[in-house]
Amino acid sequence: MKTPFSGFPPGKVRFTSIPGPFFSQLLPQIDHLGELKVTLYAFWRLGRMEGAFRYLSVHDFLEDEDFIAGLGEEKLEEALEHAVRRGTLLDVVVELEDGPERFYFLNTVRGQAAVEAVINGDWKPSGDARHPLELVVDRPNIYKLYEANIGTLTPMIADTLRAAEEAYPPIWIEEALQIAIENNVRRWRYVEAILKSWKEEGKDERTVGGDTEKDRRKYVEGQFSEFIEH
Repeated sequence: MKTPFSGFPPGKVRFTSIPGPFFSQLLPQIDHLGELKVTLYAFWRLGRMEGAFRYLSVHDFLEDEDFIAGLGEEKLEEALEHAVRRGTLLDVVVELEDGPERFYFLNTVRGQAAVEAVINGDWKPSGDARHPLELVVDRPNIYKLYEANIGTLTPMIADTLRAAEEAYPPIWIEEALQIAIENNVRRWRYVEAILKSWKEEGKDERTVGGDTEKDRRKYVEGQFSEFIEH
């Protein structure tokens, strides 16, 4: 019989952030113990990482002996498949020098953008065998984009842009700014409306820089029409 849990230690304890929708939407649906374990482990492990580009490989789960002892190595693949089918985790297979490897991301705005970047080939080998993927970021700074195309970068606007970087991937902000520039709408509220739309409804497959009539109409009609000067 295993030794009972002795309780959480006194003093300062590091907490793990778990989004509210996990408890209100996902937890009532999860009926697979392995899925629940890998999901909670992913929240914990990814939360301890640095940077916006965070992911896990099968090796990351396997190397934690205590976790695998409780789950069972033979059950890991099945548990991860359940979490991916549920939509909690996103997975992508990358061809590395040693062969294909599957990586897992949380299904968040940043996770979706990271998977999109990997699929589009916007990555390079990091040289770190433990974390072999590195995003290739070769885009203009959003503050420079704003000042060059929207307006003066006041302290209030700078704070607004910093808050937006916390809520959305910088790649999204740059793309939304580019759409505003293409449609000659020099208003941050228009950019913000595009970002909120992508977050709530899913980001479309529009190619930034494209000028098709379909793309143009999508961002000047409907919910976006109030920002257009007629």
